Amino acid sequence: MIARVKGEVWEALPGRIVVGAGGVGYQVMVPLSTYDQLNPLEGGQIDLRTYQHVRENSLTLYGFSSEEERDVFLLLIDRVSGIGPSIAMAVLSAMKVSAFQQAIVGGDVELLSSVKGLGKKTAQRIILELKDKVGVVQTWEKSEDRTDASRDAEMALIALGFKQADARKAVDRVLKDNPNAESSEIIRFALRAL
Repeated sequence: MIARVKGEVWEALPGRIVVGAGGVGYQVMVPLSTYDQLNPLEGGQIDLRTYQHVRENSLTLYGFSSEEERDVFLLLIDRVSGIGPSIAMAVLSAMKVSAFQQAIVGGDVELLSSVKGLGKKTAQRIILELKDKVGVVQTWEKSEDRTDASRDAEMALIALGFKQADARKAVDRVLKDNPNAESSEIIRFALRAL
């Protein structure tokens, strides 16, 4: 599994970047939000978090500028029935991660159904399944005792398939010993505990 690609931009088109790493050019499909944020220029350096999607007739690499974007992508394709990579990319291209999170927390069907290729019923299913099955709403809701690093770490653990309650307990255990830990440190130590 290719989890990260760092190298020189060989080609850059909206929605697609070819990254040269170790003499190999990796074609990475990116949401428009990532493309706009990174503004890749040929010859420049780039660092993408990736997800490698394997189907019987294709192998596609999807890239993201942040762990948050990749986590939302994985939540959509792994936890919501009937949602594939193309719809997940359309969601990330149409709105920022924070807007998507607020749409789920607030049950905003209209905002989600405004995404190209996403109807009202599918938007309702996304909200329902992410609220009921995964427990992401509690993580996304702002609470005073949760830091951004702890919320990011918790979401990453949920995206990896852990239950929300188990992820929160593991994150809290790590933060008890190291309250100022970055999200990557929290994830690493929490994985050891799970």
